[in-house]
Amino acid sequence: MGRVSEDVRTGRGEAVELPEYAERVLDVAERIPPGRVMTYGDVAEWLGEGGPRQVGRVMALYGGAVPWWRVVRSDGVLLPGHELRALAHYREEGTPLREAGRSAEGHVPRLAMRLARWDGGSG
Repeated sequence: MGRVSEDVRTGRGEAVELPEYAERVLDVAERIPPGRVMTYGDVAEWLGEGGPRQVGRVMALYGGAVPWWRVVRSDGVLLPGHELRALAHYREEGTPLREAGRSAEGHVPRLAMRLARWDGGSG
């Protein structure tokens, strides 16, 4: 039996076995080192299956039990609605950030993708 998660579709808190693809996506998310990130597309490419939207869907449904803040948008913008929680994790882990421009809503920084992006290698 694989990883088990709360069924967010029913909201009942019943344990469900995750689909095999979801297991694989979550396994990749757990491998990303602290202070580094992979984009949704990077995860799909690393798996050789699916695409950014499929990875995003898995993370939205089942990602709460893994370091979800390490799987990100390719433009470095923090996940809408979760910016402050993610930012706290990034600062704690030392993830490279770019300060927000004056015109950025809420002055929330972005990820410095060239520095933070992880290629799935040894570090």
